[in-house]
Amino acid sequence: MPKIKTHKSSAKRIKQRGSGSLKRRNAYATHLLGGRSTKRKRAFRKNSSVSSADLANVRRALNLK
Repeated sequence: MPKIKTHKSSAKRIKQRGSGSLKRRNAYATHLLGGRSTKRKRAFRKNSSVSSADLANVRRALNLK
């Protein structure tokens, strides 16, 4: 059976924390920010965790156990 290749674009966007959880950046944080509140824009700066619903697919894409 062949090896599973790492999905490179996902690997550049998602990193594994020391605890084993996966961190990612928030969407909608790059442009067209004038209509959004300061509070909402500030929240975009923080990293998020990959949701539990997506975790299995992301782990498979990154070849993580």
